[in-house]
Amino acid sequence: MIWQFRNTGYRTGAENMKYDEQLAQLLLASDHPNVVRFYGWWPPAISLGWHQNIKEIDLAKCSREGIDVVRRPTGGRAILHSDEVTYSVAMIASQKSVLTVYQQISEALVRGLRELGADVALEKSQPHFPSLYRSSSGAACFASVARYEIHIDGRKLVGSAQRRFARPDGQEVVLQHGSILLGEDHQRIVDFLGGLDGDQRDKLKLELRKHTVDLSSALGRKVRFEEVASVLRRGFEKTWGIEFSNLGMTAETTVSDNEASMMLGRLVASESPRDVV
Repeated sequence: MIWQFRNTGYRTGAENMKYDEQLAQLLLASDHPNVVRFYGWWPPAISLGWHQNIKEIDLAKCSREGIDVVRRPTGGRAILHSDEVTYSVAMIASQKSVLTVYQQISEALVRGLRELGADVALEKSQPHFPSLYRSSSGAACFASVARYEIHIDGRKLVGSAQRRFARPDGQEVVLQHGSILLGEDHQRIVDFLGGLDGDQRDKLKLELRKHTVDLSSALGRKVRFEEVASVLRRGFEKTWGIEFSNLGMTAETTVSDNEASMMLGRLVASESPRDVV
C-alpha cells in the first residue's frame, strides 16, 4: 500500500478544511494513496465540530480579533488553532473499527513525540459524551480526554476526531485529524465562547489550565513546528512499517472545484462523524 506524506505549512481555516475534505474525496473516487498530512493555521482559527451549534461561539469578538471560524468535517467540539501542529490521516479503513484506527494513529503519534523526550501516554477511559456536551465546559474540545487520546500525566496534549465515508465498493474512507499543542494559546478559546457567565468562564479557564499541557511547557523549551512534523513522520513510518512516497512531499491536491462539487454528492450517504474528541 502506498502512503504519501504532506507538510503543507500554514493556511487559513477554510483552506485547511477544504484540503482535508479533498483528501477524503480523492479516496472515495479513486485508488489514490493514503495520506498523512501536517499543517498549521494562519490566521488563528476556531474550528467547530460538524454538529456543533455555531451560536456557542461569539462571532463578533472573533471578527474583531482576527480569528477565523470554520466548521470541521469531523465531530467533536470547538478548538482554537494557533500554536500547534495539526495532523490529518486520510486512509482506507480496511475493516478496522473506529477505535482501532484511532488507537493505531495515536500509537504512531506517541512514538514520534517520545523522540522529542515527551513522556506521553494513551488514555484508557472514555467520557460519557452526551453528559459532557450538556455541561458548561462541553463547547471546548480540550476540556475532556477520550479513549486513546494522548496525555502527559493525565493532562491532554492531543485532541482528535474521526469521520468515515462509504465507498461504492463497500470499503470505508477514514478522515481523522487532530491538534498537537505546542504552546498555551489554545486556552484562549474560553474568551470566544458565547453564553457563559463570568463564573462559568473562570471555571473553564481553570479546567483548561489544569487538564491540558503543551509540548513547550512539558519539555521546558520552545518547540517548533518543523521539528515536530519531522519526528511524527518517523513515528508513522516506524510504527506502521511504511515508507512514505516522496511524491507527496510537495504535491498538492488536484481536485478542481467542479470535481469537488460532484464528489460531494457521494458524501450524502456517508455515516455521521464519530465524536471521539
